[in-house]
Parts: sequence; C-alpha cells; structure tokens
Amino acid sequence: MRQVLAQRLWRSASCSLRNIHCIAAASTSIKVGDKLPPVEVHEGDPHCLVNIAEVFQGKKGILFGVPGAYTPACNKSHLPSYVENYEALKKGVEIIVCIAVNDAFVMSAWGSAQKVAGKVRMFTDPTGTFTRAVGLELDKEPLITALGNKRCKRFVLVLDNGVVKELKVEEDGTGLSCSLASHAMKLV
Repeated sequence: MRQVLAQRLWRSASCSLRNIHCIAAASTSIKVGDKLPPVEVHEGDPHCLVNIAEVFQGKKGILFGVPGAYTPACNKSHLPSYVENYEALKKGVEIIVCIAVNDAFVMSAWGSAQKVAGKVRMFTDPTGTFTRAVGLELDKEPLITALGNKRCKRFVLVLDNGVVKELKVEEDGTGLSCSLASHAMKLV
C-alpha cells in the first residue's frame, strides 16, 4: 500500500582538491555489468519517491555520489563540475543524477543554489538504503563524527538501460581524482 501511495505521489508531484587514486570496482558490491537495485529514493521533498532503477531504464546516464550537500569539495567542485560540463555531457547521456545521504530539503536547496534545474537531478538517500545496497557506504569514523552519520562514497557510474558500464570510486571515498565531470566525460 505504501509503495502504491508513493508512486501516486511521485506521479502527481512536479517533481580543496586532492590527488587521490581511484580504486577498482571489484572492491565494492556493485560492479560493471550489474543492474541498479530497485531502491526508492527521494527527489525534491520527502513525499516524492522515485525508484532509482526505473529512472535509468531505457536511458544512458550518469549517477554520481557525494558525501554531502554543501560540504566543501562537493559544493565548490564536484556538483559544479557537472553543471558546468552539462552541454558536453548531454552529447553522450540523457540523464545526470547526483545522490547523497542527506534529507530531501537540503538536497533541493543545494540544487537550487547550484542552478541544476534542467541539468542535474538531485536524489536523496536519507537512510542510506541505496548506498548500502550498492556497497558504497563511507564509514570512516572521523567522517561519521564530522557529518553525523555514515555517508556515500564519492563515485561515478555510467549506466546504459540501468546496467553499470563504468564505475569509478575515489580511493578514500572522498577525493576528487576520478569522479568529476571531466573524468566522467572520458567514460561515456
């Protein structure tokens, strides 16, 4: 019943850089060739639920994860790199999505501040369900203390019809060596 209600709500809703090396996809749960799990996340507000697998169904796209909205590198470099490179990226993909373990209100406000409208969709994984399902949970103690809970590693997935074609994860989960838009363009 909850899922049906959520689908109805969704349909009615208008809805400092470091040089760190990337790790291979083999050390994460999700890998090249896998399909995205059908997990519901939020977009816009807590009542707008969207099945992340369905969003990428029949489309080529990019899904990138960040540790948190408004955090220094995410705010100054990571998300802006996708907004600034949107025109080049759209030549190879139909959809670009940013996801973080944050609440929907914060992600929506961050998206507005970064002027993502029509370029990058902002998804939230408030309880980390999707993040755990794909094995990209950032659970380093100093970061948990600083951010308040376990977050998402910094990563980029290139997807075709919901299937992972490319996956890059920052070695320490937070760096900016392989998950920026400039690197994603080489993967599409």
